[in-house]
Amino acid sequence: MTELLIRPDSTEAAAPAGVARSEPLSRKERRRRLLRFLGRRPGLLAAVVVVALVLLAAFAPGVLAPGDPNVGVVADKLRPPSGAHVFGTDYLGRDLYTRVVHGASLSLQATLIAVAVALVVGGLIGLLAGFVGRWVDEALMRVVDVLLSIPAILLSLALITALGYGTVKVAIAVGVASVASFARVMRAETLRIRQSTYVEAARAIGTRRHVTLVRHVLPNAAGPVLVLAVLEFGLAILAISSLSFLGYGAPPPAPEWGSLIAEGRNYLATSWWLCALPGLTIAATVLSVNRISRALDGEWARAR
Repeated sequence: MTELLIRPDSTEAAAPAGVARSEPLSRKERRRRLLRFLGRRPGLLAAVVVVALVLLAAFAPGVLAPGDPNVGVVADKLRPPSGAHVFGTDYLGRDLYTRVVHGASLSLQATLIAVAVALVVGGLIGLLAGFVGRWVDEALMRVVDVLLSIPAILLSLALITALGYGTVKVAIAVGVASVASFARVMRAETLRIRQSTYVEAARAIGTRRHVTLVRHVLPNAAGPVLVLAVLEFGLAILAISSLSFLGYGAPPPAPEWGSLIAEGRNYLATSWWLCALPGLTIAATVLSVNRISRALDGEWARAR
């Protein structure tokens, strides 16, 4: 009988037969794999490009449109799309493309606030409900059921009536209306993680409850909630644009995407681009965000 002897000072670990040891990937290899992954998915690649352009427009609008969005030439009013004006001009001669680019900053600022409010508040509610359980779970979930029973747009309108008009207040209203979905997802993941072996082991060795919650439960339950945050980002853009269209957002001449469509509806019969092109920008952004969220959801499910 032959025995395999391994010296204690050996620097190589013995791997099971047929199992290759995983080597850490270099940064160049990770980049190559990412490009190969996107190359096999042209729809996802297009979505990433659209979202990257929108983010660039939000944080550095002068790079894509260096002009002033509130200054126009009256002699050039209601010009159709052309080489001089890619999106045409509005009823005051202002370049519509410049206004759409600069409006991305206002719209995405409100969207980030809305998603942050929903993620933090809903995540905390779901985390406490799932981890503590008993009467805390019952009380918090009944509040969530009440929020779910009210249509999101009606709840947002009610909150705006109480808070007042403005971009930030619209964002807070949209975020509160989305709290319930984050709470439900976080609670479900917390209940699943709470019954896992490593959480039971942490309890068995006497780890404090708040340490177990922060160190073991929260990091492992956060993945699906973050994927939901990406999906809600697109829905929040739609909700904020809808409320801005109704006149609850920033006052004129602020070029919010929803208010741009509202301004152009009076000229829809003769100047279609005033509504169509900002609307297509919103649609492209929302569809791109949804495509990225589906890809992240698939990768997360595969990793689990």
